[in-house]
Amino acid sequence: MVEVVLPNDANPLGNILGGKVMHLIDIAGAIVAHRHTRNVVVTVSVDNLDFLHPIRVGQLIILRAKVTRAFRTSVEVAVKVYLEDLLTGERRQTSSAFVTYVALDAEGRPAKVPPVIPLTPEEKHEYREALIRRRHRLEAAARTHRRYFDKQKRK
Repeated sequence: MVEVVLPNDANPLGNILGGKVMHLIDIAGAIVAHRHTRNVVVTVSVDNLDFLHPIRVGQLIILRAKVTRAFRTSVEVAVKVYLEDLLTGERRQTSSAFVTYVALDAEGRPAKVPPVIPLTPEEKHEYREALIRRRHRLEAAARTHRRYFDKQKRK
């Protein structure tokens, strides 16, 4: 995806709003997840979104997304964000995130998704790393849910 950063997308410093970047990451990731699963998808989690460089009004924001791994009903999508200066042609990565989506069937229930078949050494590495990230996500979610339910019990 490519968009030009316009003034209504920016903060008073002339940089794109972080929320706008998050919105575009979610859209780019969802399109890729939808195309892979051929189902409606919903966002489940976003991992470690850091903003390394600002993107200024008048520059392009470029998002590249790809499915790194499919699980039973979910997919992990890697999204990288770049800026491109229209005057100089300079391009630099500004952020990246891993977004997890769950595919839903026509009744809104989780749907089985097709596998990802990694071919290149880089794809195989991303595929292995996706499993590690998934384990960390599930562990973190379990801790969060435990804390929440423990608080509810004490009330």
